[in-house]
Amino acid sequence: MNVRRSAAVLAAVAVIGAATPAAADPSPSPSQAFPSALYGDKDPKYDGVWRQSLALLAQDTVGVKPADKSVQWLTRQQCADGSFASYRPDPAAACDAKTMLDTNATSAAVQALTALGGHDGVTRKAVGWLKSVQNEDGGWGYVPGGASDTNSTSIVIGALAAAGEKPDQVEKDGKSPHDALLKLALPCGGDGDGAFAFQPDKKGELAANADATAAGVLGALGKGMVVEPGKKSDATCEKAATPRQAAANGAGYLTAALAKDGNHLMSALAGAEPQPDFGNTADAVVALAAQGDTAQAEKSVRWLEKNSASWAAQSGPAAFAQLIFAAHATGTNPRDFGGADLVKQLGATGPAPQAAGKTTSEAADEKEDSGSDFFGVWWYVGVCLVAGIGIGFLFTGRKKQQQL
Repeated sequence: MNVRRSAAVLAAVAVIGAATPAAADPSPSPSQAFPSALYGDKDPKYDGVWRQSLALLAQDTVGVKPADKSVQWLTRQQCADGSFASYRPDPAAACDAKTMLDTNATSAAVQALTALGGHDGVTRKAVGWLKSVQNEDGGWGYVPGGASDTNSTSIVIGALAAAGEKPDQVEKDGKSPHDALLKLALPCGGDGDGAFAFQPDKKGELAANADATAAGVLGALGKGMVVEPGKKSDATCEKAATPRQAAANGAGYLTAALAKDGNHLMSALAGAEPQPDFGNTADAVVALAAQGDTAQAEKSVRWLEKNSASWAAQSGPAAFAQLIFAAHATGTNPRDFGGADLVKQLGATGPAPQAAGKTTSEAADEKEDSGSDFFGVWWYVGVCLVAGIGIGFLFTGRKKQQQL
């Protein structure tokens, strides 16, 4: 799953569903052509900006220079107010009240464009918009005005940090993003044992969510999607009075969850057959590495090396990017990931990038096609249609964030 977006998307659908009169058939026309600058070959309606941002960020992480037109495509997706929607088929048309703005897509774009450099105007406006839609509790929801959730708040923190902001000083009514995260952290003991919840339920109760916990650990540490191994903390689960303690607690929960199921996480989708959750496992690896819990991170990245190839090939750009982030965080070679060259496979899903320091023949090799994109959006669309919820947009999906 594309970790950061699945739960956020479903929550956002619930927020706007009542206002959507009817759900049209979401299946794209077989003959429909998508932008040649876009990574992936499936309908980008719900994840275009997200998967493009992850693809560009992953390429930058491994020293590959993306095609100019792919970067330009992303910058042109920005609305005049600085926000990004999940996808704008006609970027020449002005954004209006019907444009479904997306904090997750905006934050992913900020992280990618900041890493690439040379886009200060775009990222400055995007950060300004994110600040303008911050909730009173200090957090963010998937859509402006939506209830704060761990995934969205955390990815915004990553964007703020990437852009040079100090997330703990970005406040609304005296509340920072870290204040919002601490309210979503479960106490030690019991099933939750230091995990993060996605959001409180209707009764205000918190339930442990591995997807949200991986995001929450990074958010509490003030990190984005690309991390270096952190300093190991031997702290046991204690009251999360500080973001650092909340991150340590969350990492402890992830370590136990990964070890329980053979060094990977299992899908928590209601009604689904038990199956490994590759995307959330990759995100958990990044979170644990950032926290300094490298022993379990390395075990889980080895599991991904052995088992994730089919998932990545089906899921496309965002999946390859997630695996690259996990490899980078653990010092694993993404060009020999269980025998696969993730960098080459990612490059094959979009315009041929130019890799710094490579020969002409090596760069040409990266044009070979070795992957397809099936990002997981349609599964979530189906769920919402079955539930009778109208859909005007869908996201880590994080994520059809997503089995980000």
